[in-house]
Amino acid sequence: MSASLEQLLRDARIDLVLGRIEKDPSVIDDVVTQVDNEIRSIRFNSIFVLGELGEKAGPKAVSKITKYLNDEDWSVRREAARSLGKIGHIASPSIPRLADLINEKEVSIRSSVVNSLGRICVATEECIDILKNGLKDKDESVRTESAKSLGLLGPDAFEVIPDLTKSMRDPNWTVRTASAEAISGIGKNTIKSIPTLIHALSDDDWRVRNRVISTLAQIGEPTLPYLLDSLKHKNAIVRRCAVETLGELKISSPEVLEKISGLLDDKVESVRGIATDALRSIGETAIPSIIKAYDEFHIPLFSKQTIRFPIFWVLLVLSMIYLFTPGLPLLFVLMNLGGLGTIFAFISFFYSIIYAIFIIIDIIYLSLGYYLWFHKLFDLNNKQKVLLIASIGGIGINKDEPINFIITQLNSKKNYIRLEVARTLGKIGVESNAALNALEGALLDKKANVRREAALAIGKLGLFATKAIPSLIRALSDKNKDVRWRATEALGMLGVDSTEVLSALQGMIHDECDYVCEAAELAIDNIKET
Repeated sequence: MSASLEQLLRDARIDLVLGRIEKDPSVIDDVVTQVDNEIRSIRFNSIFVLGELGEKAGPKAVSKITKYLNDEDWSVRREAARSLGKIGHIASPSIPRLADLINEKEVSIRSSVVNSLGRICVATEECIDILKNGLKDKDESVRTESAKSLGLLGPDAFEVIPDLTKSMRDPNWTVRTASAEAISGIGKNTIKSIPTLIHALSDDDWRVRNRVISTLAQIGEPTLPYLLDSLKHKNAIVRRCAVETLGELKISSPEVLEKISGLLDDKVESVRGIATDALRSIGETAIPSIIKAYDEFHIPLFSKQTIRFPIFWVLLVLSMIYLFTPGLPLLFVLMNLGGLGTIFAFISFFYSIIYAIFIIIDIIYLSLGYYLWFHKLFDLNNKQKVLLIASIGGIGINKDEPINFIITQLNSKKNYIRLEVARTLGKIGVESNAALNALEGALLDKKANVRREAALAIGKLGLFATKAIPSLIRALSDKNKDVRWRATEALGMLGVDSTEVLSALQGMIHDECDYVCEAAELAIDNIKET
């Protein structure tokens, strides 16, 4: 039997050897004995077979394989390291010997060692230190396997998260990917990692931050106190990441809604935008907070956007130059009184005229600068209000309170707010007569883009909106081609097969605008197929 087994191992008939072991587990001891065979192929294949058996190989196999971590043949050393990893936790006695191979010149051995340590180790200081050093290896495959192995150590290895965040900036994408997965593997299973993960929200690399956000969201509600505290962080990136995580958690407690709403007037535009997205993600329970925030919303006078407004600062500097130079004409007058000649009197007179002209120009330009500054401030306010309106549309709740609130915004003087109102009513106005009436009124708006969106929104309301068909037909005569286009599409979307509708659409087939003609043909086809 031994000779037959030896021959199978020499010929690398691994499947047959494993088949014998399955029928007779005592064959394992014979394979362990063959590890000492002088023939390299038999020795190598015996180690391989024992690795394939996993924990079934037993302690004797671990002891025997460990001895060959020092084999003179580098491929045997590598296979011994690999097989010990496959055997798993019962191979823990081999850890010190595996650690000795971490500085091997052969890359595949170092890679196999860190891979196996991840399978064998628990989160001991010894194993963590070895794998952390592996993250710094000159070879990318070793760094990748080290990151993967750290992820296998589980939540008790939360202290390595800072090392893994550094590895997420590795030049090699496989290392970055493995590090990101390791962070999730470690962090999501323990609340001990929360402070470390919160600290990582300030990382310079967006990929690190995204992974941390995902991991915090997976941990869930235990992160809430830390996230709420981070909303006050001086770093805008941290505030933005914290509120994004809260949006993913979808916790709708009054405290959370209040804290998120507090960021809607943050000095940094991106923070305001993410806060709006977070409220939309939370859903229906956030609508009262959105409405309240809309009514109270204001961007700080010296927000990041307005302070960076360049024309204001250029004009301010120029004004300072002009306003602090009136002493020069006075100096020339005094010099003239001192008997220094008429030339200084002439210079003084000439400079005074130029100075007066510059003062007038400066007053004009400075006033313009302040006007543009405040105009930009008001513009930012209105753009943020557009986002708040859109967030209600994103939630998509067809109820009276949000619909009535949205309708009132059609009175805004800003056309892009009215435009967003029309879009939003098309999302939440189904079965709402108030919404439909408001959209019909918007078809008469003075701005073409608002009329255009109102027409399309009516079409999105479906068969409920058929009573608005006369208004849509009138919109087919609009001077703006985009309004005619959307009104044509809307009639096709409603799908009402009537002589009045088909006749109106037939008339649009010959419109001067090509895409209006095409929309009319498609609308007619859609109605006839319905």
